[in-house]
Amino acid sequence: MLNMPRDTGSSKKILVVDDDRGVRSALVRTLSNAGYDVTSVGEAAEGLAHLILEPVDLVLSDHLMPNMLGLDFLKLVRTRYPDCVRILLTAYPEVKTAIEAINHGEIYRFMLKPWDEDELLVTLHLAFEQVQLRGENRKLLTFLRQQPELLARYEQQANASNSS
Repeated sequence: MLNMPRDTGSSKKILVVDDDRGVRSALVRTLSNAGYDVTSVGEAAEGLAHLILEPVDLVLSDHLMPNMLGLDFLKLVRTRYPDCVRILLTAYPEVKTAIEAINHGEIYRFMLKPWDEDELLVTLHLAFEQVQLRGENRKLLTFLRQQPELLARYEQQANASNSS
């Protein structure tokens, strides 16, 4: 296993959605050991219900599940939670599915089962760097949008001081 730094911090929540209990268990064990806060559910509807109650930073979903395909689930996640990073995991890779996942699901990554643990952990590390950068960009944009207002206040104060 790659010697990655252990990810810590409160904003690294992952939701695993897979109908295979063994896969869920393996992913939860691996990701929890890497320092992530992981929740797992067995189907897309449970995933959507979970997201209403507890937002997450990243969703890792199987593709072929009963009741709803992972790609359709991730499209809903994108629509409802656009800041949530989405990764599709499948044992049945098809070029059409990969293209649709990237173009319509706007997923961060398309990964194959069985996954390579090192590749998965590196992918998650990079995905959370993206989450952090998005947050920093939002803060900077907010700060920049406040600048004209702050400058106007400063000018008013300066004019008031000069008038006295």
